[in-house]
Amino acid sequence: MATLGEHLRTMARYNRWADRRLYAEAEQLPEVRLRQDAGAFFGSLLGTLNHLVVTNRIWMTRLDGQGEAPTRLDAILFEALAPLRAAAAAEDERIIDFVDGLSEEDLGADFAYATTSGAQQRQPRWQALVHLFNHQTHHRGQAHAILTRLGVPEPASLDLLAMQRAMARGEAV
Repeated sequence: MATLGEHLRTMARYNRWADRRLYAEAEQLPEVRLRQDAGAFFGSLLGTLNHLVVTNRIWMTRLDGQGEAPTRLDAILFEALAPLRAAAAAEDERIIDFVDGLSEEDLGADFAYATTSGAQQRQPRWQALVHLFNHQTHHRGQAHAILTRLGVPEPASLDLLAMQRAMARGEAV
């Protein structure tokens, strides 16, 4: 049976794998479509993808104390897809490196942080990481639906099981 750490390391790699697939699909669209309001919580595909990078930066700054975190959840950090994709890839690697460096004891330890509204919180580190990965999956699902709405026929699957099967075949993730 896998440990909590092994599970979270898998989720960190899933995060990277799913982002790569999502951005590869988004690259099929013209820039104007990326900005088109799709009725999602963050409006457009570009807005939703920006939100994913924003929240990765917020949580990672809380967790590792490095870098600057945006103060708004709807911040548009990048107006074009290429630099946004590069930023997302950098954050994915940052998450992997961070999670890989944690022991089981580190995962169980409490850590303190402030929410974007300034409220002080304290919880076990593993709970924050589970939230981070769950949150990313939630908004990637919205982005996947936006791709369909914008005309990408059958965007690539983002199912965790698809990544696990790829790993079992020996494919790099």
